[in-house]
Amino acid sequence: MMAERKRGTQAPETEQTKSGEDWYGRDISGQTHEKIAFVDPGFVEVTNTGAVFNECTFRRAKFNASVHIDAAFVNCTFFGCNFFDATFTGCKFVGSMFDRCSFDLMKVNGGNWSFVGVAGADLRTASFNDVRMREADLTGALCQGSTIRDVDLSGASLHSANLAECDLRGSDLSSLEPATVELKGAIVTMSQAIVIAMALGLDVQAE
Repeated sequence: MMAERKRGTQAPETEQTKSGEDWYGRDISGQTHEKIAFVDPGFVEVTNTGAVFNECTFRRAKFNASVHIDAAFVNCTFFGCNFFDATFTGCKFVGSMFDRCSFDLMKVNGGNWSFVGVAGADLRTASFNDVRMREADLTGALCQGSTIRDVDLSGASLHSANLAECDLRGSDLSSLEPATVELKGAIVTMSQAIVIAMALGLDVQAE
């Protein structure tokens, strides 16, 4: 399943292409890149504090074991990228789209991932903590056993997502339609359980 931008908006056009660049282990902190298509780049073990990538496209990029702090990947497009063991802390991914990417052991702590598209993504070993993901597209995402804690999912598209055994404690589940997702074994708080019960049409009352 391919993630699509809201209202069918096309991906931003790039103005420059960089192919096969290997930035292994480099510190790219503070750099700014705009409207660049990175083809087959290597960002393995890159360290990045505050770099900005605006409306860039990444094709088959390897972000393995990279560390990003307060960086921005705004309205970017990722095709076939690998985020194995990558860490994003306080980063901004607003409006970015992911297609056929691998997120094994990826860790996201804080930051703004609103309007991102990860439809159909395999997020089973990824973790999201204290992240803003308003109106994110998680349609059909595989999240069983993952951690999605204290995440703002207001307005998010969760249809057909698999949230079985997912730790959802503290997350905003107001847009969740329980009948359209898999929730068996999901970990929630009492207040979240009430929200889910009410979404199922139950009349929840105190004893």
